[in-house]
Amino acid sequence: MDRQMKPRRKMRFAPPLRAVFLLLLILLALPYVVTPFYAWGEPTSTVMLWRRLIGKRVHRIYVPLSRISPNLERAVIVAEDGRFCSHYGIDFAEIRDAITSADDLEDMRGGSTITQQVAKNLFLWTGRSYVRKVLEFPLAVWIDLVLSKRRILEIYLNIAEWGPNGEFGAEAGARRAFGKPARSLSPSQAALMAAVLPNPHDRDAHRPDPGLRRLARLYVGRMAQAPGATACLRPTH
Repeated sequence: MDRQMKPRRKMRFAPPLRAVFLLLLILLALPYVVTPFYAWGEPTSTVMLWRRLIGKRVHRIYVPLSRISPNLERAVIVAEDGRFCSHYGIDFAEIRDAITSADDLEDMRGGSTITQQVAKNLFLWTGRSYVRKVLEFPLAVWIDLVLSKRRILEIYLNIAEWGPNGEFGAEAGARRAFGKPARSLSPSQAALMAAVLPNPHDRDAHRPDPGLRRLARLYVGRMAQAPGATACLRPTH
């Protein structure tokens, strides 16, 4: 009797396990299905969704790339992802440099492209996690494959967090910091905004400290030396 009952116990747990496995597959596949539709519309980041869910302020004015200053486009690229126009979502040279300069994997900084950040902000979660990185890599390659570079940067500039009180996107960030629209940013103002991106809760383009001003000057110099950094953003007809 005992031998006959054991298979029945196993069969009892099989349907729930299959359901969990199927749910995981759906969750993993969903971003790949959704990404082509982000060629249009005004995507929202997971951070924005979470803030709205818990009742925190979210201020975002979505604007197309044509209404964002080329100065900000160039500043963000030279600050965040200098080879944005030449890689395919992942910058392996930058990752290698980041690993080489770190004492161990826990200390590793850098190596995250703009496309990876779009993948993280649209579909994943914040914080350092090996699991998130594993999910982020193929998703970034897929995003780069199905969306244009121009669209990727447009999405990034409209979902990045640019202020300490729920300001998302370049338009809200520029108005908060300088009282002007994103299309009117000067090179130095754009560089200050790019310097804020790693942590808008500690760095403030509206009241920049000496360290932030120093970093912005560095970006202004890089912008002058990299006139072709935004070549892939020209509209195609």
